[in-house]
Amino acid sequence: MITRELIIDTATKLFIQHGVKIITIDRIVKELHTSKRTIYNHFEDKITLLRACLDVYHKKVRTENEELIKSADNVIEAMAFMHQMIVRRSYQVNPNFFGDIIRYYPGLLNESYRQNDNFAHKQLIYLAEWGIKDGIYKPDMDIEVVGKTVLAMLKLLKDNKQFPVTEFSKERLTFGILVPYLRGLCTIKGIELLQIQEELFKVSI
Repeated sequence: MITRELIIDTATKLFIQHGVKIITIDRIVKELHTSKRTIYNHFEDKITLLRACLDVYHKKVRTENEELIKSADNVIEAMAFMHQMIVRRSYQVNPNFFGDIIRYYPGLLNESYRQNDNFAHKQLIYLAEWGIKDGIYKPDMDIEVVGKTVLAMLKLLKDNKQFPVTEFSKERLTFGILVPYLRGLCTIKGIELLQIQEELFKVSI
């Protein structure tokens, strides 16, 4: 039976693998071995389907992040685990997935992120507060600014236009951008912990 959930799951996989522009309703119909009528019984058009796919994608990322944070012993370990997952996703997701959405469906990505409660920013705020509480981060840091800055850095690590993969490995960017910034946020205790756990920021694909 072709359910709404199956359509979303199938469309999301196709969008992630190939980008959004190239995947049409006809392509999704072919993949599901069904009819257009079946798709349109659940979704008004492609943008409605894409909106549902983004919602499911963001909920999945949010849950994965929450599980990683819960599994970590400290904020440095949590940041490393989240970074590992972000880099792995960057290899699994076709750059055209986000690029096409931004270009052809302006505002849709931010709309979906807002509807999912700006979860990434809130998770980074939580990590900053945790780090301060444990004496790993400096107590006078501006949590809101740091949260937004780290989020921007994590996005920058995936920017293949500014940092072509042929010239800049993810490891080079991590230890050239993210790790030095984290070191600047840390107390002496935090710096010692970061030195011990620095290897966690290396991602094997």
